[in-house]
Amino acid sequence: MESTVGLNREPVLVIAEAGVNHNGNLDMAFRLCDAAREAGADIVKFQTWKTDALMLREAELAEYQKQNAGFYPSQYEMSKQLEISYEDFRKIRDYCQHTGIRFLSTPDEEESLNFLADDLQMELIKIGSGEITNLLYLSQVGRKGKDVILSTGMADLTEVGTAFRILKDSGARSVILLHCTSNYPTPFWEVNLRAMMTLKDHFGVPVGYSDHTMGIEAAVAAVALGAVVVEKHLTLDRTLPGPDHKASLEPGEFGNMVRAIRNIEKALGDGVKQPQDSERRIRPVVQKSLVAKTTITKGEPFSEENVTAKRAGRGIPASRWPEITGRTAGRSYQPDDLLE
Repeated sequence: MESTVGLNREPVLVIAEAGVNHNGNLDMAFRLCDAAREAGADIVKFQTWKTDALMLREAELAEYQKQNAGFYPSQYEMSKQLEISYEDFRKIRDYCQHTGIRFLSTPDEEESLNFLADDLQMELIKIGSGEITNLLYLSQVGRKGKDVILSTGMADLTEVGTAFRILKDSGARSVILLHCTSNYPTPFWEVNLRAMMTLKDHFGVPVGYSDHTMGIEAAVAAVALGAVVVEKHLTLDRTLPGPDHKASLEPGEFGNMVRAIRNIEKALGDGVKQPQDSERRIRPVVQKSLVAKTTITKGEPFSEENVTAKRAGRGIPASRWPEITGRTAGRSYQPDDLLE
C-alpha cells in the first residue's frame, strides 16, 4: 500500500469502515468491499483481532453494544462470533487488490499488528480509540516504522499528546489524528467538530474525523473545516444484527456522502480571493458605470449631485469615481449619458 504521507492535500481520503459489519461471514466481507468501491470510498477498513489476546472472558458489553446487539451474553462471546481468521483477511486483502480498492484493517492487539504489518506488509496502521491509553501497544505500533492514523475518542488533549509522542518517539513514520466521539450513534451535540481543529493547531499534523453520527452532515462539515481523512461505518443493511450496523451508512447513503465530500473539496478552492473566469465575463454587464444624474453643462464640476452609477456594460467603471469627482465636464451631458 502506498504511503499516506502528504494527506494534507486533496483529495480527502475516504475510509469505509466495514469493521465487524461482516458479522463473521467472509462472503459478506467481500460484499462490503464491493459496496465500498462502488460508493467511491478510497479504502475499505476492517478490524483484526484474536479474542483471547484482546479481552478477558468476563469483559462486559459496552452500553452501545448492549443497545445495538444485546443478544450477546458478553463482549467476549460477541468478539468470538465476529472474529475472522488471518487466512480470511489474506483473502479479503487479495480480493481488494483484484477489484481495485485499498484494503486496511485495524489491529487490536500485538499478534494481529504483527500479522498486518509484517505478513501483509501494510504501510498504514489505523489505531482505534480504545488503544489511545495503551502505551505499551502504541510503542509496538511505532516500532513498525509505518504511517499511522490514530482515532482519539474518549481522550483529552493530554492523553492524545502522550499517545502522539510515544508513536513518534518509537519510530512511526507519520501520524494523522482523527477526532472522534466513541458513542454509536453519536448525537450531534456530542460531535464537537471544533476539537478537530484544536488537534491540528496543537500538534501541527494533518487531522481528520471518524464519524459515528447518523447521516452524513458531520462528515461533510469536517471536510469543510479541513479534514484530510474521513472515516465512516458502512453496512449492507442497517437492520442486520450486530453492534455497529445501526450507526452505519447503507451503500446508497455512503455514495451520497462521498459525492458531497468531493463537491466540498471543489468548493473549498485555493483560498485566493480573486474573480473566477465566469465572473470576469459577467463583470462588465453587472458592475456599474458612471452616468449623468442630471443635466451637466460644459465646465461644471462632477459631483454626487450630478453623477450617479448605473449598469451599462461600457463606459467609465464606477470604481474610478475618486478620479472623476471634482473634475470639470469637457462637454454637456443629459441625464443617463455615459461620462467620458
